[in-house]
Amino acid sequence: MPAFIHPSAHVAAGAEIGAGCRIGPGCVVSAEAVLEPGVELMAHVVLDGRVRLGAGAKIFPFATIGLAPQDLKYKGEPTGVSIGARTQVREHATIHRGSTGGDGMTRIGADGLVMCVAHVGHDCQIGDGVILVNNVMLAGHVTIGDFAVVQGGAAIQQFVRIGRMAMIAGMSGVERNVLPYGRVKGFRAKHAGLNTIAMRRRLGLSKDQVVTVAHAVHDLYRGGRPDEVAGTLAASYPDNPIVAEILAFARNRGRHGLVPFGRAGEEEEGGEAA
Repeated sequence: MPAFIHPSAHVAAGAEIGAGCRIGPGCVVSAEAVLEPGVELMAHVVLDGRVRLGAGAKIFPFATIGLAPQDLKYKGEPTGVSIGARTQVREHATIHRGSTGGDGMTRIGADGLVMCVAHVGHDCQIGDGVILVNNVMLAGHVTIGDFAVVQGGAAIQQFVRIGRMAMIAGMSGVERNVLPYGRVKGFRAKHAGLNTIAMRRRLGLSKDQVVTVAHAVHDLYRGGRPDEVAGTLAASYPDNPIVAEILAFARNRGRHGLVPFGRAGEEEEGGEAA
């Protein structure tokens, strides 16, 4: 199936356009762009520099992908952006290319959704099935695991790591790492429980299994510094891969350590998306 390119679109010589792609009016596609089969650029989309879009990705009007990072150290090095298959990028979202401070690539996995006016900073590494709701702001070098959800208006500090299936509440300010399956909220985000709905729906865990994981997280926080406690806590939860994943994440303190534990009364069950 041949590609369709609107007469008003500007596709630079050298761009690789796969079968069945649709490039709508007013789009600008760089010479280094690669569009795998079935990609759709609806209208007025800008792809700048080394951008690769996976098969079936759909980019909505006025989104910009691959523009230079907002990093004063960047001097025009040949860095880029990679977006996985079937991911949707909605109106006015901005996704910046990587920098030499990382490995040169900003990555978003397959089957994700970047909603309107969200910003993905340079060198972010985002897994499969991640949802970034309207107006989310990711600083540079943020890492987000598979199927995590960042709700509207949340801001994530640079170099923060968010574990898979974590839930970030809307308008939260996340300055430290978030455990896999964790749920955080607040202007200065704190751990507020587990994303239990995702754990039950995606992993098929029973209520008792979820409670066991919750006890392990409580023990992790209440035993001292989580990165130090994690090494000794594993023996208390043998043959539990979910707890093992959480403890392995906690052992890697990175630049920021974990978000603090929330106050009593902040641990209600929740997590609307799974």
